[in-house]
Amino acid sequence: MHEAVILAGGYGTRLRQVVSDVPKPMAPIGDRPFLELQLRMLERQGFEHVVLAVGYLGHMIMSHFGDRLGHLKLSYTVEDSPLGTGGAIQTALRSCRRDRVFVLNGDTYLEFECDTADRLWQSDRCGVIVGRALPDTARYGRLVTADGWVTGMTEKGDDGPGIVNAGCYVLAREQLAAVDHSMPFSFEADYLAHILPTAPFHLCETSGLFIDIGVPEDFARAQDLLASR
Repeated sequence: MHEAVILAGGYGTRLRQVVSDVPKPMAPIGDRPFLELQLRMLERQGFEHVVLAVGYLGHMIMSHFGDRLGHLKLSYTVEDSPLGTGGAIQTALRSCRRDRVFVLNGDTYLEFECDTADRLWQSDRCGVIVGRALPDTARYGRLVTADGWVTGMTEKGDDGPGIVNAGCYVLAREQLAAVDHSMPFSFEADYLAHILPTAPFHLCETSGLFIDIGVPEDFARAQDLLASR
């Protein structure tokens, strides 16, 4: 059984022109909130507990889902002021119980081999990043990899094929315990980018369905792509 944190507290600024009345993870895919599709996917993979890190319009997420969805137990951490992705993860990990936790973005649908990622973490308790090969990485930036390890990340804008960060990690519950939490910080830019060259993470590459609904064009594409989910 697995445990996860979903980052569901962003403002969704780029999506607001088409989804303005709900938080981004509640953007409708057909007649269901996007977040429900994520949660159902985790339920199918054997997860038992998900912590939803909410912020902007978080009360709408909490009132919609409550404390359970199917077999999933749901709990919440609430940002009174923006913490950045790093601060949100740091806070949510304190509500987790297992020694390792999957962390996912609330605006990204990703089908991946969670048991494979979990085995990688258990092999030596090093962090895991789930990567996805794309024909054009310009929107996301690329992972720098070597022999199954992630040793760095490039900035957005590099076009052409490569492996991108799919926004899913396996972290030790105490991964960020020593990081100063007095200021908001980005997990990717302020934490990962600095530690990967000397403390690389395992790469868990997947070919599963991957779509980030953060921009209107991909939100529109998700309507058809996720219709069967």
